[in-house]
Amino acid sequence: MSVRHLFAALSGDPGLAPPAAARFLAHAGPVSAYTFTAGRFWSAVAALLALAGVVVGGLALARSRRRAAGGRRGAVAALAAGLVGTVIGGLVVAAAEGGPGTGYGIVGGVVALAVGLVALLLGGLALARSRRAVS
Repeated sequence: MSVRHLFAALSGDPGLAPPAAARFLAHAGPVSAYTFTAGRFWSAVAALLALAGVVVGGLALARSRRRAAGGRRGAVAALAAGLVGTVIGGLVVAAAEGGPGTGYGIVGGVVALAVGLVALLLGGLALARSRRAVS
């Protein structure tokens, strides 16, 4: 799969995607609240990654004062998970062509953006505290 096809699949543009992805991404007409579309899938992935970043960042922040380098790996993991969750959530929101309930995953994308920013904040605080504790 080329990079162009990957971006097309992530953005939801069935015209640029390969035929299999085009059939998967193109949903004709309204969808029910229980239909799991590609946009909803990616927003759920982003929100779960961001939530994992918040949990790991909170644990790293709690450990950063107790041990010299105890929270550094967790802080970096929280920063990475928060960044990935924020980027994917932003892509989902940018690619959405409709509002809530249309199947594009805009609500999950906005949640992923907010929770990802919290994960970035917690990871940054934990990293700063762990650097101060070592010095």
